[in-house]
Amino acid sequence: MAPKGYWIANMDVRDAEVYDKYRAANAKPFADYGAKFLVRGGTQQTREGSVHPRTVVIEFPSYAEAVACYESSAYQSAKEIRLNAADGSLMIIEGYEN
Repeated sequence: MAPKGYWIANMDVRDAEVYDKYRAANAKPFADYGAKFLVRGGTQQTREGSVHPRTVVIEFPSYAEAVACYESSAYQSAKEIRLNAADGSLMIIEGYEN
């Protein structure tokens, strides 16, 4: 079985109304690729280093699905909306399997 894939994003939302449009637009590609939110902006404390105030962790069935979702035309359209509403970083990482 292939390890799961994860998106880890740290964002600074500049325009909450536009960001809500991004969330609506990303719902379909996330559903299509089996995304499951593990963290979605909850309370956080930065203990070391610096991060943006909003953190999101999304689990996918595999690393390949996580990459395919990001590269899909549906997500790329949603991303264009996000770029107008938030600044930050997003990484795609392969999970650890024992």
